[in-house]
Amino acid sequence: MSGTPLIDHDRLLDVLEHEGTRLASAAAGADHDRPVPGCPGLTLGETARHVGSVYRTVVAWIRSGDRPTSWQRQPDDGQSVEDYVRDGLRSLLGELATHDPAEGCATWHPQQQHYGFWRRRMAHESTVHRIDVQAAGGQDITEVDPEVAVDGVDEVLHLWFTHRLAVLGVAGTRSGTVAVRTADRVWLATLGPRSTSARRVTAAEAESADAVVTADPTELYLWLWGRRAVFDRAVTLDGDLDVSAQLWALLRLATR
Repeated sequence: MSGTPLIDHDRLLDVLEHEGTRLASAAAGADHDRPVPGCPGLTLGETARHVGSVYRTVVAWIRSGDRPTSWQRQPDDGQSVEDYVRDGLRSLLGELATHDPAEGCATWHPQQQHYGFWRRRMAHESTVHRIDVQAAGGQDITEVDPEVAVDGVDEVLHLWFTHRLAVLGVAGTRSGTVAVRTADRVWLATLGPRSTSARRVTAAEAESADAVVTADPTELYLWLWGRRAVFDRAVTLDGDLDVSAQLWALLRLATR
């Protein structure tokens, strides 16, 4: 399965800017102690601070050429969390916008050592956590563009299910395959005691899967990120339910 995005890199940079800005706005004036639905133990304020910290981590990573050991992890004295997010976002956008997506730079994926990796990764980091902040604050959830959500499904299956679980040394307890379907796209996730992987396939290639997970792009995106319950009504599970539930549970481990 390729790590090539399903939308262009300029669009991803726009998504990063818009979603980071929305996240900061959602945090402004909200009760930062409110819990984030779907993420036990995480609060609205902690989520916003996390994103502001990640923006700075990425800039430090790019500039140092290696995993950073120090960066500004908390707002300055007197600085609001929303301004901490905005300042970090501004710095990250400036760094990414001045480099071609294909230009090489340090990342945490050995096969994707380029600026395009960070454009995609930070666009979806911002989108998922913007939804977390809005949900925690009891606000209206801004719709995710379907094309962005489909790309997010592709990213979570490639980056987290295929790559991250391997790095963690985590695999399934039983073997099986799951066809993951939304819009006009299909992926085949393979899981078992030895490894996990997912790839883009045709509908015909997915016909023999043990289970099928289907939803509209945004609901599937959020389900794979664990922001929906495993048996949420917005997601249709067919075939072997134990295999589908294992896919969901493994992704919870990968993305937490």
